[in-house]
Amino acid sequence: MTAAHANFDQAELDKFAELAHRWWDPQGPQRPLHELNPTRLSYVRSRCTLRGAAVLDVGCGAGLLSEALAGEGANVTALDLAPELVEIAKLHLLEIQANQPALRVDYRVQSAESLAQEMPGRFDAITCMEMLEHVPDPSSIVRACASLLKPGGRLFVSTLNRTPAAFALAIVGAEYVAGLLAKGTHSYAQFIRPAELAGWLRNAGLQLEDVSGLHYNPFTRRATLGRRTDVNYLACAVKPA
Repeated sequence: MTAAHANFDQAELDKFAELAHRWWDPQGPQRPLHELNPTRLSYVRSRCTLRGAAVLDVGCGAGLLSEALAGEGANVTALDLAPELVEIAKLHLLEIQANQPALRVDYRVQSAESLAQEMPGRFDAITCMEMLEHVPDPSSIVRACASLLKPGGRLFVSTLNRTPAAFALAIVGAEYVAGLLAKGTHSYAQFIRPAELAGWLRNAGLQLEDVSGLHYNPFTRRATLGRRTDVNYLACAVKPA
Protein backbone atom coordinates (compact mmCIF):
# COMPACT_ATOMS: atom_id res chain seq x y z
CA MET A 1 0.00 0.00 0.00
CA THR A 2 1.51 3.33 -1.05
CA ALA A 3 1.78 6.33 1.22
CA ALA A 4 -0.91 8.05 -0.83
CA HIS A 5 -3.33 5.30 0.16
CA ALA A 6 -2.20 4.85 3.77
CA ASN A 7 -5.48 6.11 5.20
CA PHE A 8 -5.53 3.84 8.23
CA ASP A 9 -4.45 3.68 11.85
CA GLN A 10 -2.52 0.47 12.54
CA ALA A 11 -3.62 0.46 16.17
CA GLU A 12 -7.24 0.49 15.00
CA LEU A 13 -6.60 -2.40 12.61
CA ASP A 14 -4.86 -4.39 15.34
CA LYS A 15 -7.72 -3.74 17.76
CA PHE A 16 -10.31 -5.22 15.44
CA ALA A 17 -8.03 -8.00 14.20
CA GLU A 18 -7.90 -9.29 17.77
CA LEU A 19 -11.66 -9.88 17.57
CA ALA A 20 -11.47 -11.82 14.30
CA HIS A 21 -11.81 -15.32 15.77
CA ARG A 22 -15.12 -14.43 17.47
CA TRP A 23 -16.54 -12.05 14.84
CA TRP A 24 -19.26 -14.48 13.78
CA ASP A 25 -20.23 -15.43 17.36
CA PRO A 26 -23.65 -13.75 17.90
CA GLN A 27 -23.01 -13.77 21.65
CA GLY A 28 -19.42 -12.56 21.34
CA PRO A 29 -17.80 -9.12 21.38
CA GLN A 30 -19.42 -8.18 18.05
CA ARG A 31 -22.93 -9.00 19.27
CA PRO A 32 -24.21 -5.43 18.66
CA LEU A 33 -23.13 -5.66 15.00
CA HIS A 34 -25.08 -8.90 14.59
CA GLU A 35 -28.14 -7.17 16.01
CA LEU A 36 -27.70 -4.01 13.92
CA ASN A 37 -27.18 -5.94 10.70
CA PRO A 38 -30.83 -6.67 9.76
CA THR A 39 -31.71 -2.98 10.09
CA ARG A 40 -28.67 -1.88 8.09
CA LEU A 41 -29.57 -4.35 5.35
CA SER A 42 -33.20 -3.27 5.35
CA TYR A 43 -32.18 0.38 4.96
CA VAL A 44 -30.04 -0.44 1.93
CA ARG A 45 -32.63 -2.77 0.41
CA SER A 46 -35.35 -0.13 0.71
CA ARG A 47 -33.37 2.39 -1.34
CA CYS A 48 -31.83 0.32 -4.11
CA THR A 49 -32.37 -2.93 -5.99
CA LEU A 50 -29.83 -5.46 -4.76
CA ARG A 51 -30.52 -8.46 -6.99
CA GLY A 52 -27.98 -8.38 -9.79
CA ALA A 53 -26.43 -5.13 -8.55
CA ALA A 54 -22.68 -4.57 -8.23
CA VAL A 55 -22.22 -3.69 -4.56
CA LEU A 56 -19.07 -2.71 -2.67
CA ASP A 57 -18.76 -3.11 1.11
CA VAL A 58 -15.98 -0.84 2.42
CA GLY A 59 -14.58 -1.78 5.82
CA CYS A 60 -16.28 -5.17 5.67
CA GLY A 61 -14.69 -6.67 8.78
CA ALA A 62 -15.30 -10.42 8.73
CA GLY A 63 -18.22 -10.09 6.34
CA LEU A 64 -21.47 -9.76 8.31
CA LEU A 65 -23.04 -7.26 5.93
CA SER A 66 -21.18 -8.53 2.86
CA GLU A 67 -22.72 -11.99 3.16
CA ALA A 68 -26.16 -10.52 3.83
CA LEU A 69 -25.92 -8.37 0.68
CA ALA A 70 -24.84 -11.40 -1.35
CA GLY A 71 -27.78 -13.31 0.11
CA GLU A 72 -30.04 -10.68 -1.49
CA GLY A 73 -28.59 -11.50 -4.90
CA ALA A 74 -25.99 -8.71 -5.13
CA ASN A 75 -22.59 -9.23 -6.74
CA VAL A 76 -20.47 -8.16 -3.78
CA THR A 77 -16.89 -6.95 -3.55
CA ALA A 78 -15.73 -6.40 0.04
CA LEU A 79 -12.68 -4.53 1.34
CA ASP A 80 -10.83 -4.44 4.63
CA LEU A 81 -7.24 -3.64 5.57
CA ALA A 82 -7.03 -6.18 8.39
CA PRO A 83 -5.85 -9.45 6.78
CA GLU A 84 -7.03 -11.43 9.81
CA LEU A 85 -10.60 -10.25 9.30
CA VAL A 86 -10.59 -10.94 5.57
CA GLU A 87 -9.30 -14.46 6.22
CA ILE A 88 -12.14 -15.14 8.67
CA ALA A 89 -14.62 -13.71 6.16
CA LYS A 90 -13.36 -16.07 3.46
CA LEU A 91 -13.46 -19.08 5.79
CA HIS A 92 -17.01 -18.32 6.92
CA LEU A 93 -18.14 -17.93 3.32
CA LEU A 94 -16.68 -21.35 2.51
CA GLU A 95 -18.75 -22.87 5.32
CA ILE A 96 -21.92 -21.17 4.06
CA GLN A 97 -21.27 -22.25 0.48
CA ALA A 98 -21.64 -25.88 1.53
CA ASN A 99 -25.40 -25.19 1.64
CA GLN A 100 -25.55 -22.10 -0.56
CA PRO A 101 -23.06 -22.70 -3.38
CA ALA A 102 -24.29 -19.70 -5.38
CA LEU A 103 -23.29 -17.26 -2.63
CA ARG A 104 -20.24 -15.27 -3.74
CA VAL A 105 -18.22 -12.40 -2.24
CA ASP A 106 -14.93 -11.09 -3.64
CA TYR A 107 -13.01 -10.32 -0.43
CA ARG A 108 -9.91 -8.13 -0.80
CA VAL A 109 -7.27 -6.69 1.52
CA GLN A 110 -7.31 -3.34 -0.23
CA SER A 111 -8.13 0.30 0.42
CA ALA A 112 -11.07 2.12 -1.11
CA GLU A 113 -8.68 4.72 -2.51
CA SER A 114 -6.66 2.03 -4.31
CA LEU A 115 -9.76 0.33 -5.70
CA ALA A 116 -11.03 3.71 -6.96
CA GLN A 117 -8.00 3.91 -9.25
CA GLU A 118 -8.57 0.34 -10.41
CA MET A 119 -12.37 0.25 -10.84
CA PRO A 120 -13.86 3.76 -11.17
CA GLY A 121 -17.58 3.99 -11.92
CA ARG A 122 -18.11 0.27 -11.35
CA PHE A 123 -20.66 -0.02 -8.53
CA ASP A 124 -24.41 0.46 -8.23
CA ALA A 125 -24.23 0.77 -4.44
CA ILE A 126 -21.54 1.09 -1.77
CA THR A 127 -21.92 0.43 1.93
CA CYS A 128 -19.54 1.86 4.51
CA MET A 129 -20.84 0.93 7.95
CA GLU A 130 -19.25 1.77 11.30
CA MET A 131 -15.97 2.50 9.53
CA LEU A 132 -15.52 6.24 8.88
CA GLU A 133 -15.00 7.01 12.57
CA HIS A 134 -11.98 4.67 12.63
CA VAL A 135 -9.81 6.21 9.89
CA PRO A 136 -7.56 9.31 9.95
CA ASP A 137 -9.19 10.93 6.89
CA PRO A 138 -12.83 9.90 6.44
CA SER A 139 -13.34 12.48 3.68
CA SER A 140 -10.83 10.54 1.56
CA ILE A 141 -13.01 7.42 1.86
CA VAL A 142 -16.05 9.43 0.77
CA ARG A 143 -14.20 10.77 -2.28
CA ALA A 144 -13.06 7.27 -3.22
CA CYS A 145 -16.59 5.93 -2.89
CA ALA A 146 -17.91 8.73 -5.09
CA SER A 147 -15.38 7.77 -7.77
CA LEU A 148 -16.30 4.08 -7.50
CA LEU A 149 -20.04 4.69 -7.96
CA LYS A 150 -21.82 4.57 -11.28
CA PRO A 151 -23.96 7.63 -12.12
CA GLY A 152 -27.20 7.10 -10.23
CA GLY A 153 -25.46 4.83 -7.71
CA ARG A 154 -25.92 5.20 -3.98
CA LEU A 155 -23.56 5.38 -1.02
CA PHE A 156 -24.81 4.12 2.36
CA VAL A 157 -22.97 5.19 5.51
CA SER A 158 -23.51 4.54 9.19
CA THR A 159 -21.51 6.24 11.90
CA LEU A 160 -21.72 7.95 15.31
CA ASN A 161 -22.64 11.56 15.94
CA ARG A 162 -20.25 13.69 18.00
CA THR A 163 -22.64 14.64 20.81
CA PRO A 164 -22.74 14.22 24.59
CA ALA A 165 -25.48 11.60 24.12
CA ALA A 166 -23.24 9.54 21.85
CA PHE A 167 -20.38 9.78 24.33
CA ALA A 168 -22.65 8.69 27.17
CA LEU A 169 -24.28 5.78 25.34
CA ALA A 170 -21.69 4.53 22.84
CA ILE A 171 -18.60 4.89 25.02
CA VAL A 172 -19.53 5.11 28.71
CA GLY A 173 -22.63 2.92 28.45
CA ALA A 174 -21.68 0.36 25.80
CA GLU A 175 -17.97 0.00 26.62
CA TYR A 176 -17.66 0.62 30.35
CA VAL A 177 -21.06 -0.05 31.94
CA ALA A 178 -22.84 -2.70 29.87
CA GLY A 179 -19.72 -4.24 28.37
CA LEU A 180 -21.40 -4.56 24.97
CA LEU A 181 -18.20 -3.42 23.24
CA ALA A 182 -14.54 -3.78 24.13
CA LYS A 183 -13.11 -0.81 26.02
CA GLY A 184 -11.38 1.55 23.63
CA THR A 185 -13.51 0.55 20.63
CA HIS A 186 -14.38 4.19 19.94
CA SER A 187 -12.68 7.56 20.21
CA TYR A 188 -15.12 10.42 20.79
CA ALA A 189 -12.93 12.87 18.86
CA GLN A 190 -13.43 10.78 15.72
CA PHE A 191 -17.23 10.77 15.86
CA ILE A 192 -18.79 12.59 12.89
CA ARG A 193 -21.57 15.16 12.92
CA PRO A 194 -24.14 14.80 10.10
CA ALA A 195 -23.26 18.29 8.86
CA GLU A 196 -19.62 17.26 8.50
CA LEU A 197 -20.58 14.14 6.57
CA ALA A 198 -22.92 16.18 4.37
CA GLY A 199 -20.05 18.54 3.52
CA TRP A 200 -17.76 15.67 2.51
CA LEU A 201 -20.51 14.17 0.37
CA ARG A 202 -21.21 17.48 -1.33
CA ASN A 203 -17.52 18.11 -2.01
CA ALA A 204 -17.27 14.63 -3.56
CA GLY A 205 -20.13 15.41 -5.94
CA LEU A 206 -22.77 13.35 -4.14
CA GLN A 207 -26.27 14.47 -3.16
CA LEU A 208 -27.51 13.61 0.32
CA GLU A 209 -30.90 11.88 0.11
CA ASP A 210 -31.60 10.83 3.68
CA VAL A 211 -30.31 10.82 7.23
CA SER A 212 -32.06 8.50 9.70
CA GLY A 213 -31.35 7.67 13.31
CA LEU A 214 -30.20 4.12 14.07
CA HIS A 215 -31.49 3.21 17.51
CA TYR A 216 -30.20 0.15 19.37
CA ASN A 217 -31.99 -1.25 22.42
CA PRO A 218 -29.62 -3.46 24.44
CA PHE A 219 -32.52 -4.95 26.42
CA THR A 220 -34.58 -6.15 23.44
CA ARG A 221 -31.36 -6.58 21.42
CA ARG A 222 -32.98 -4.99 18.39
CA ALA A 223 -32.23 -1.98 16.22
CA THR A 224 -34.78 0.34 14.64
CA LEU A 225 -34.78 3.44 12.47
CA GLY A 226 -36.05 6.76 13.80
CA ARG A 227 -35.77 10.52 13.60
CA ARG A 228 -33.20 11.11 16.35
CA THR A 229 -29.66 11.19 14.99
CA ASP A 230 -27.85 12.24 18.15
CA VAL A 231 -26.15 8.84 18.69
CA ASN A 232 -26.00 6.48 15.71
CA TYR A 233 -27.27 7.39 12.26
CA LEU A 234 -27.51 6.08 8.72
CA ALA A 235 -27.15 8.25 5.62
CA CYS A 236 -27.81 7.68 1.93
CA ALA A 237 -26.33 9.78 -0.87
CA VAL A 238 -26.69 9.47 -4.64
CA LYS A 239 -24.27 10.19 -7.48
CA PRO A 240 -26.12 12.39 -10.00
CA ALA A 241 -26.86 10.63 -13.30
